[in-house]
Amino acid sequence: EQHYTNRVDNSFVDSSGLLHIVAKQETYTDQGLTKNYTSARLNAKFAFTYGRIDVSAKIPVGAGTWPAIWTLGKNINENGAYWDSQYGTTSWPACGEIDMMEHGIFPNQDINYIKSSLHTPCCYAGNPNGGGTIASDLENDFHVYSLNWSPDQITFLLDGVGYYTYNPAVKDDSTWPFYEDQFVLLNMAMGGIAGNIPSGFDQASMLIDYVKVYQQGELAVGENSDTEDNVSVYPNPSSDIIYIETKTTPSSLQLLDMSGKKVNTQRINSKSLDVSDLTAGMYFLVITSNNLQIVKQVIIN
Repeated sequence: EQHYTNRVDNSFVDSSGLLHIVAKQETYTDQGLTKNYTSARLNAKFAFTYGRIDVSAKIPVGAGTWPAIWTLGKNINENGAYWDSQYGTTSWPACGEIDMMEHGIFPNQDINYIKSSLHTPCCYAGNPNGGGTIASDLENDFHVYSLNWSPDQITFLLDGVGYYTYNPAVKDDSTWPFYEDQFVLLNMAMGGIAGNIPSGFDQASMLIDYVKVYQQGELAVGENSDTEDNVSVYPNPSSDIIYIETKTTPSSLQLLDMSGKKVNTQRINSKSLDVSDLTAGMYFLVITSNNLQIVKQVIIN
C-alpha cells in the first residue's frame, strides 16, 4: 500500500552511520497513482554468486509493517531494476528469490518471529521452502541476519545460530536457480499481507548498522600445485563445446570475458560448456567444486 521513493524522507544515513528506511503515513502521488504511505526499497549495485551475507538490523514490529532483507537474481526481468536493460532475461520466480528475513506477515506467530524463504519455480508465493525462528526484542535490539550460500546448500542464521538449511535432493532450474548472481535488497512495505495499518500510524523505521558480503577468493589464473593435476579443459582452443575433466563433478561453470563480465553460466552437475555462440577471443573459465574455485584460461576460435 506504499509508494517507494528516492527521497531522504524515506531513506538516509544519520551522523552515526546508521541507515534508516522510513515508512510514513502521507498522501503521495507517483505515475498518476495516489497512495497513503511512502517508504524505500534499496537495491544493491553489487551482485555475486556464493558467499555469506551478514546484515545487522533493528526492525519495527508494529501492525501493518513488513520489513525485509532479501535477494533477487541479477537476471530478473523487472522494469526499473538496475541490471534489467543488460541482464533482464528471466521472470520471477525463475530468477530465484532468497528472503533472508521477513517480519510482520505471520499473524499467528510470536511478535518476535522472523522467517526465511526461498522462491523458485517449484515452490513460490504462498508455498515457498523456508523456516523461521523467534528472536528477542526485535524492535529494540540489533540482530545479525545471515545467509551462507554454497553450491550445495543455503543456510539461514540469526546471531550466528543456524535455524534452517535448504538442500534439495534434486537441484535443477525448478528447485535451484541459485547458481547465478544475486543482489541484496532492503525494504519496508506497508499493509497488504502484513495486515491492517492502524489508523493512528505515523511512521516506523528499519535501522541497518551494516551489510557485509564474504566470499572465498578466486585462485589466480595459472599453475596451482594443489589442484592443477586434478583439472583439465579440452579442447582448448575450442569453437563449440568445452569439456572439463575433474575428480568430482563441478557444482558450477562460469565463463568470463577479459573484462570480468560473465558471458555464460552452466547449471550444476555438468562437465561441459557450449561456447558456439561466443565471439572468438580469450576467456576465463571459473570451475567451482567442493567450495573451491579454479580459474582456467580458454581460447574460443
